[in-house]
Amino acid sequence: MALAAQGFADARRATPDLRRLRAMTRRLSIVQIDSVNVLARAHYLPGWSRLGAYDPADLDRLAYDRRVLFEYWAHEASLLPVELEPLLRWRKAQALRHEGLWRSVSAVAQARPDLVAAVLDRVRDAGPLAASDFDDRALGSWWGWSDTKRALEYLFWSGQLDVATRRRSFERVYDIPERVLPAVVRNLPTPDEDEAKRQLLLLAARAYGVATLPDLADYFRLSNPVARPLVEGLVAGGELLPVEVEGWTAPAYVLPDLVVPRRVDARALLAPFDPVVWERPRAERLFGFTYRIEIYVPAEKRRHGYYVLPFLLGDRLVARVDLKADRQRGLLAVKAASAEPGAPEETSAALSVELRELAAWLGLGGVEVVVTPDAGPLIARLADEADEVVAA
Repeated sequence: MALAAQGFADARRATPDLRRLRAMTRRLSIVQIDSVNVLARAHYLPGWSRLGAYDPADLDRLAYDRRVLFEYWAHEASLLPVELEPLLRWRKAQALRHEGLWRSVSAVAQARPDLVAAVLDRVRDAGPLAASDFDDRALGSWWGWSDTKRALEYLFWSGQLDVATRRRSFERVYDIPERVLPAVVRNLPTPDEDEAKRQLLLLAARAYGVATLPDLADYFRLSNPVARPLVEGLVAGGELLPVEVEGWTAPAYVLPDLVVPRRVDARALLAPFDPVVWERPRAERLFGFTYRIEIYVPAEKRRHGYYVLPFLLGDRLVARVDLKADRQRGLLAVKAASAEPGAPEETSAALSVELRELAAWLGLGGVEVVVTPDAGPLIARLADEADEVVAA
């Protein structure tokens, strides 16, 4: 049920089109954005996982040319169907009150309202602009933000600016909403805050298929205390149905019109920020799959690797693979791989096919497998099918 709700009951097609990509974004409601580019930007990968070899530029076209997607803080930084913008205006109103913001962003907005006003005026007069278009551009690390960057983020968070065009080297480019959001969306009425949150919880229920209250709340980053009475009201009104799931200690909820598929026969690598696995406790409840992203873990303390993707086969997570796109050499590097207990015999063959197709989608010429002295049997089988094998 959870996988079908996420689109994995539908077969991939040889040439996915823009219509199917748009339908996928509506099904998920959220496509999370992340800066890590060791394989591909995170927001491009859910389309690959569900649709196959679609054109990633189509996602940019939907967001920045056709304006059917917009960027905002939802689960995290995300692309969302533009018709959902009114449901998040309460979050923008919170930001105007300096609530729900990162502390450094709020501090600059409160301490330097003159800077905020000047930045907004400049974007209004000369936009679209990025932080690097201003004189006090941030230096150093990714998080070495200048006060101007923090002012821009406050204006974005509070709805006074939006993301205007394709990112420049992953840097946001801002403009005023009148030049970004379609007029038909800007003119939609603003719902009551509780009603907006109820609608977000229903969208989460549709995207998840079956979910506990914390699952539903986390999808759009609502707190459990806020979500609880709203979910109770949705149950009382018949818009959500409470169910019991064998092995789960908490009650779960489904939509009344939920269709239970006979089977799901998927084959997909999932990004660490894919909705199937982004809430780690839920992934463990559903699949018995303990998953932690180890990007920020020192190399010597990592258990599975830097950028590890779970491998979905049928309706189970059967393996995990640490991948890197070696663009200089034109190879998809398999740094590590391990099968889950009880993984079926066909796991290695199916994963080899998936890796080869992923490499082709990324424009890479083949697959390289790194074999270490302590590599397990899955790596050995993948090495048999690889274009290059490296001993490490």
